[in-house]
Amino acid sequence: MFLANYFSILIFFAISIILAAIIFFLSFFLSSKLDDAEKLSAYECGFNPFSDSRSEFDIKFYIVAILFLIFDLEISFLFPFSVCLDVISLTGLYVMLVFLFILTIGFYYEWKKGALDWD
Repeated sequence: MFLANYFSILIFFAISIILAAIIFFLSFFLSSKLDDAEKLSAYECGFNPFSDSRSEFDIKFYIVAILFLIFDLEISFLFPFSVCLDVISLTGLYVMLVFLFILTIGFYYEWKKGALDWD
């Protein structure tokens, strides 16, 4: 009885593996194997590189990436909180408000330091 509940998942898993294998082998056998100039050209963000690949990047790229991760994590905490808002206690509400306040202070600090200004 226990395994009967998971039989549909096993069927779905088997079909997905078979379908992935079929698509993989069809694309391998039907694709063009000829090398052309476009396939052999250097590729970096849609254009040819201008200098050595070990050149330094501006720190603003990393700051923007870190800020994106911070606010992406904030949203991942806000969704479960908003779903169970009707059953959460006032302590949970206060903890979330403190969390949002700390993130707001960090965002304000980054804004005033000029990390979001793109020159």
